[in-house]
Amino acid sequence: MFVAGIDVGGTFTDVTAVDTSSGRVLVTKVPSQPLDEAAAVLAGLAELGIDARGVRRLVHGTTVGTNAILERRGARVALLTTAGFRDLIEIGRTKRNIPALFIPTFVRPQPVVPRARRFEVRERMLHDGRALLPLDPADVERALGDLAASGAEAVAICLLHAYANPEHERRLGEAVRARFPALPVSLSADVVPEYREFERFSTTVLNAYLQPLLDRYLAGLEKRLFEAGYAYGVLTVGSSGGMMTVETARRLPIKTIFSGPAGGVSRACFVARGAGVKDFITYDMGGTSTDVCLVRGERPLTSTDNLIGAFPVKVPQIDIRTVGAGGGSVAWVDVDGSLQVGPLSAGAHPGPAAYGLGGSAATVTDANVVLGRMGTARPLGGTIRLDDALAQRAVEALAVRLGGLGIRELAEGVVRIAVARMTSSIREITVQQGHDPRDFTLVAYGGAGPMHAIPVAEELGIPRVLVPLHPGNFSALGLLVSDVKHDDVRTRVGLLAERAATLPQTFAEMEAAAGRRLDAEGFGPGARRIERALDLRYLGQAFELSVPLPPGGLDVGAIARDFHARHLAAYGHADPGGEVELVNARIAAYGIVDKPAPPPPPGPVLQVDEALSGRRQVWFGGHTHDCPVYEREGLPERAAVPGPAIVEEFGATTVIFPGWRAVLDAFGHLVLEPA
Repeated sequence: MFVAGIDVGGTFTDVTAVDTSSGRVLVTKVPSQPLDEAAAVLAGLAELGIDARGVRRLVHGTTVGTNAILERRGARVALLTTAGFRDLIEIGRTKRNIPALFIPTFVRPQPVVPRARRFEVRERMLHDGRALLPLDPADVERALGDLAASGAEAVAICLLHAYANPEHERRLGEAVRARFPALPVSLSADVVPEYREFERFSTTVLNAYLQPLLDRYLAGLEKRLFEAGYAYGVLTVGSSGGMMTVETARRLPIKTIFSGPAGGVSRACFVARGAGVKDFITYDMGGTSTDVCLVRGERPLTSTDNLIGAFPVKVPQIDIRTVGAGGGSVAWVDVDGSLQVGPLSAGAHPGPAAYGLGGSAATVTDANVVLGRMGTARPLGGTIRLDDALAQRAVEALAVRLGGLGIRELAEGVVRIAVARMTSSIREITVQQGHDPRDFTLVAYGGAGPMHAIPVAEELGIPRVLVPLHPGNFSALGLLVSDVKHDDVRTRVGLLAERAATLPQTFAEMEAAAGRRLDAEGFGPGARRIERALDLRYLGQAFELSVPLPPGGLDVGAIARDFHARHLAAYGHADPGGEVELVNARIAAYGIVDKPAPPPPPGPVLQVDEALSGRRQVWFGGHTHDCPVYEREGLPERAAVPGPAIVEEFGATTVIFPGWRAVLDAFGHLVLEPA
């Protein structure tokens, strides 16, 4: 029997399966099919020669929700809200996004719900949960009539202060479901049960925007898998790194928008724990984009506030930063004659020019082919043969536009610009948040991550790079080591010292609700883990920091000291004498699943030279080097490979630059360090 992890990306769909009896790992890549993702999933299983009847757990990560929001192809949503607040999602916080601060032509993006489909009902709940004005039944009937004429495909219900008391929202939701049983309904009290009205409304609206699309996608995927003989439920990894059932994903699709990258971070934590690495930066460079995340003390940084496009998303999530720089990122000339790379990507179709599928624009992949860092003998993803002549033609055409720059110099410039964009993203999660990159290891994966890891590390002063096993399918493998996870939150604004007495009861209520969910999913008491946290701030501040709590009782003094230390690290200052205010209490409840056995050690090769597959000319820093090319599967344990050299494997290429060396450790990971 197999467990399978499937990461549906913008360019490739990565499929990984682990034999539960032997630990044997099978990996493949197939081109993504944006309009028929289920077909790519089944094609990947077929490529591995696995019958769906032989799979006992299938976990998948997807970018379907993310792409739908970015491309504005979600459902027609109607919004029901408190009288006087229909324009809240348009007014927002009356400020521009930082990137647009100095752009005079900036226009605020329109909400996904136009004003004509926003309907008001008379009611008013106070911030403490008391009803100031009861829900007006006549107003509800009028709103239902407006809803019937709107042509809406989904409904978002966002009433003021529903996080404190959801009674009015639930009654209004019941009325909508009774009148329109086919319409999916999103209640803000279910999607975001915490305060900050604009972010709560925005997230709930986006959840409704995605519901019909994700419902069709997940229902279709399950149907195709069941028809092929798969007999178990399909699991999806959420943005917070934990798994959820298809039923939960269909009800709360907004929690899947960072699904695929979260799987990679989960796998990196699993791998680094085994290798004894506690502090690291994940660096996942794929075909369309690059995702980075900081992990300290084996815990990835998390957030409950993020943006997708221009829209706030307030759900628990691993703090992953994404930049539009991947192997398929297109190089182009700006109006001022400067060379730019990305964010436009050639995607899977037509893809980079070297794919030979009709693409003609030069991309980062084409640049690496021209530089010799990416070979053409091994089919990319097992199916696509790269064409060196097509890559050279594309880069040469760009060189002509830039005044006849040498083709290799231009190709190296393309790679350097892509590296600059990626290092900028890593600075956001390190230097700008009080962390020194020199204290971390860079864990590089994705199809293009190991190829660019060393220049990224050099730019940031990172002294060590770890390239794990199967980097090209790493996120798909990560889906198999994720646990089922349920997040819950309660807003309890007040001084920490005054609210402390009520916290045990608050946590008990949330843990009881989580326990009922885990009971329904078959997780007994021995297969559970609960993590608690408090969102804290200094009295008078507008935003807060999340402070994890140790098991056991609540020590208010220790919690406050931990908050001061975290505030100092994040912002460079702290006020140990200041009053600490509680905002939210949080829990994360995990259902622990069986993890696949570790893969067998590398084969019994005695000499590094036995893994040598050839040599080729590779361009580094303005010079050509005669580089050995090794098969990673053939490298023996503790093998030392001095740079410059190339290490190839299915799905990824590791480039060892001059002045660096690679050592294969006992776990099969390549460790890259300055020589």
